[in-house]
Amino acid sequence: MTAQIIEKEHIGDYKIIPAEVDNTATLYDKLWAAQRLGNEFKSKTTIVFQTEDGPKRIETTVWSLTEQYIQIKNGVLIPLKSIIKVDF
Repeated sequence: MTAQIIEKEHIGDYKIIPAEVDNTATLYDKLWAAQRLGNEFKSKTTIVFQTEDGPKRIETTVWSLTEQYIQIKNGVLIPLKSIIKVDF
């Protein structure tokens, strides 16, 4: 899978849809760690998520995590069921 790299400021240009496989359960601990890295160490995380135009990849700080979303800069929410991969 090759994900197109986009700037996080352009997420609003794409319609985010659920990924083929819901990875929420397997990625939740990694997303929690990404949130901690962002809040405590200002470290960025690479997130791949599904859009109508195919997978997109961003590098960002995860500000918060709920049961359904991650929040990044400017209050942008990405549904957990749309996330394909997380790396840091």
